[in-house]
Formats: sequence, structure tokens, C-alpha cells
Amino acid sequence: MPYPNPLKEKWSKDIATIGPFVQLPAAGIPEILSLAGFDFCIIDLEHGPINIETAENMVRAADAAGLVPLVRVQSNAKELITEALSIGAGGIHVPHVSTKEEAEEAVHAAKFVTPEFSAGNRGVCPFVRSAGYSAKRTANYYDRANKETVVILAIEGKEGLANLGEMLTIEGLDAVFVGPYDLSQSLGVTGQVTHPIVIQKIRELCAQGKRAGVAVGIFIESSEDAKRWINEGVRYCCVDVDSAIFFKASKKLVEGIRQVEVPPIK
Repeated sequence: MPYPNPLKEKWSKDIATIGPFVQLPAAGIPEILSLAGFDFCIIDLEHGPINIETAENMVRAADAAGLVPLVRVQSNAKELITEALSIGAGGIHVPHVSTKEEAEEAVHAAKFVTPEFSAGNRGVCPFVRSAGYSAKRTANYYDRANKETVVILAIEGKEGLANLGEMLTIEGLDAVFVGPYDLSQSLGVTGQVTHPIVIQKIRELCAQGKRAGVAVGIFIESSEDAKRWINEGVRYCCVDVDSAIFFKASKKLVEGIRQVEVPPIK
């Protein structure tokens, strides 16, 4: 992980960052995404077929390419969070967080106990990749790991939205992610992600996050959506999924070629 963490730096300067979810189990994907100019990728262990060994190689590839590798864990479990951070992820994206207690469990599982952070609960092993296989076993390693690890919580239901204010007070939380479709449903306008009440709620979330020093994230499927939400204050822009990006580009290419008229054989 680069030092300092580029995402933390950009969010502290109110700069928007962009990156897709990655579900295809291939180390070349993070390299391509970096060359394309993305800031981060989210290696998806919740929905994709990626195992932890493949994820480690994808994190390694992202590091080499200068892309911040985040990992979406399968659930809010200490063991899964420790595992993701041990392979060297620059941060974790934790799904289905609904209460302050659940949020604290996730944040604490991502942090070591240090003089500056007494509530840490992250598993300690100096022989894993994140610790340089013991090469980083220095006095300041644990404190630096705490400061550089990004913790992102996904708020995916009505209960989570209701408890968001309490969650934003938790020390060590860097970003909250809200899916626009889940948000629309919780507001009674299911699927209407551009409905005024949805946009207003996101504005409120962004304002709350800014006051608390916590970035707000959302799922985005197009550059037009990105422009809209960035203007509304979103700074953690999760732009589509690698498989969907590949599919759309492939379909557009094929359709363009199919339109070429083939001259008759003479």
C-alpha cells in the first residue's frame, strides 16, 4: 500500500475518486483498470467467484500498478476482515451494516490496538503480506497500518439509514456507501434513483458525511450518473462492475461491426 493512502489524501481534500467492483478472478484486471486511470478497485468476495488466494494476487497486481485495492468481504465478520487486510488490501468494504454496534465491530476488526486506538480488534500476525512477511515488524507498523487502512461501510437498508448519524461518530470510519436502488426503495420510490426525494436524501448524507469527515459513496453506472452524484457531494464513486464494463464495450463493438454493409460478391 502506498504511503500515505491516496484515497485518504484525496477525500481529505474533497476530491472525488472513481473505481469499479471487480468480480472476474484475474490479476490482469487491476492492471488494466490502473492504465485506464481509475483510482481504486473493489475486489468483490461477496458476489464474485474470487477466492482469497486469487484475491491476494489481484491485490499484488493493483499495488504494482499504482491502483488502491479495496476488498468487499462476504460479511461483517472479524475473521474475514482480518483475512482481507492480511493479504495487503488498502481497505475493506463491509456489506449490510445496520446499527452503530455493527459499524463499531467492523471498524474495530480493521484496526490494531495501539496507544492511539485502544478499541482495535484486528488479528495480529507479522508474517503475512500486509506486514511484509515480517520485514515490516517495526515499532510504528501497527500505528501506520491503522492510519492507512480505509474502512468503508455499506448501508443497505432502512435501519442503517436511520442509524447513520450514530455511525458517522465512530473513530476510524472513512466512508459510507449507499446503493441508490436500495435507497429509493427505503424511501418508497423503488427504482426511481433520480427522484427528487432520493437526490435530496443523498444531499443530506453528503452533508452529514462532510461534517463528520467521512466520505459518502454510491454505485454509479454511467459517466452521466457520476457527474450528477459528484456534483451532489459523493466522493467514493463505485463505477459499475468489471464484467458489465466488458460486456457493454463488447456489445457496442459488435453492433458497430454488424452494421457494416458487406459488398456483394461479384
